[in-house]
Amino acid sequence: MVTDGHAVSVATNYGLEGAGLAIDGVWCYPRGHAPYSDDVLHAYSDHWSKQHPDKSSIVVTLYDVWVYQAKGVASIPRILSWVPIDHQPCPPQVLAWCERDNVTPIAMSVFGKRMLEQEGVACEYAPHAIERVFRPTTYAEFGSEKVNPRRLMGVSDDAFVVMMNAANKGHAPVRKAFGEAMLAFSIFASKHPDAVLYLHTDKSVGYGGIDLEALRLGCSIKPDQIRFVDQFAYRTDIPDQVLAAVYSASDVLLAPSRGEGFGIPVVEAQACGTRVIVSNWTAQPELVGDGWCVEGQPEWDPHQGSWFFSPNVAEIINALEAAYAAPRGPSKKAIEFAAAYDADRVYAEHWRPILERAAA
Repeated sequence: MVTDGHAVSVATNYGLEGAGLAIDGVWCYPRGHAPYSDDVLHAYSDHWSKQHPDKSSIVVTLYDVWVYQAKGVASIPRILSWVPIDHQPCPPQVLAWCERDNVTPIAMSVFGKRMLEQEGVACEYAPHAIERVFRPTTYAEFGSEKVNPRRLMGVSDDAFVVMMNAANKGHAPVRKAFGEAMLAFSIFASKHPDAVLYLHTDKSVGYGGIDLEALRLGCSIKPDQIRFVDQFAYRTDIPDQVLAAVYSASDVLLAPSRGEGFGIPVVEAQACGTRVIVSNWTAQPELVGDGWCVEGQPEWDPHQGSWFFSPNVAEIINALEAAYAAPRGPSKKAIEFAAAYDADRVYAEHWRPILERAAA
């Protein structure tokens, strides 16, 4: 966007307190007092407009839109909302936001676009995207040192590694379906002693999630068949190149969530050549180039007044068995599929024309 001549600033809602900060030449406004900083969004828009009187003033949101409750957002002239829709049909609060006169919704999935258009809401479309660092990666690089990613994961070279990369956040419901996924893995692993579950997530309740160690015990997963990412590294900094190496060292990504607005790890994993298992719900099926979609049943979410999805444990087991029987090593089919979500390509094909139309 900067290269194209747009004057870009970022309004943060986490991690930047008290004062603004320039990062790589882009000004970042600090978070507000409200949990999602919607209390200061209109003020930041006004400030930016006065700083750039010769530019079209456009606010682009990238978050769940139902969080924007402050009255001030109604005064923002133009809002492009890159909107995740992870329920079916579109939840009422999400739909109400997308119908505002000052909002142009941008669906981040084909599914989301269909949900909005079914309600008579016109929208743009731009999928999420990934950087080229996500590719088949043999070693995790730390400066000049090259490390076998399986050593980082604590698994042997001959293990069958099932990876989950999912935020452990929220518990009513558990959107990432840790319970169903881990129970299915336990039953699968009872027949495959070489199977190991690698969890790239916070194992504690620190972010409002669930106790995954307690869940491990509840699922009777043997201690030698489960690994957690180093918790200090997870909370501080794991470079994308290292994550790409971990994806590459895994045999399948397990991501049977209750609903996804997009589901970036599914594309990241496939870009690294790793097959995926997802729920046949919301945006997930459209992201599978090489992998399996599991069935289940709708699950009512009273918080958003729409339907989530409960993946069937037996279906997940069957998908794990299929992954176990598949050839080991990177999938060319997955890599070729993920290429469509290259960040530069998505920007050129989708974002550049969207921004040109918005600024016209």
